[in-house]
Amino acid sequence: MCAGKCAMLERMKLLVLYRPDSEHAREIESFVRDFQHQYDAGKHLELQSLNTRDGAATASIYDVVAYPAIMALGDDGSVLNIWQGTPLPLMNEVAGYAYSSH
Repeated sequence: MCAGKCAMLERMKLLVLYRPDSEHAREIESFVRDFQHQYDAGKHLELQSLNTRDGAATASIYDVVAYPAIMALGDDGSVLNIWQGTPLPLMNEVAGYAYSSH
């Protein structure tokens, strides 16, 4: 019944770029925890620190200029949607985009 859509959900990645030692860290960590509690249907937000080599490289690759940043990425690495800086998007915006059939 959900063959195409379910496959899309498995391939899509939700990534959060942030600095754990910043003034926004607690807000981001609460957002991620609350998101995963509210939308526990197999989709999760992956936290990635900008203080790591991988985090800095990801920010550079995707031209992220404001933090924190929440990115919805396709299975090919393309940016399907991105929210940069504050205020953070509403959880249902992120979930709605993530669970759409884009």
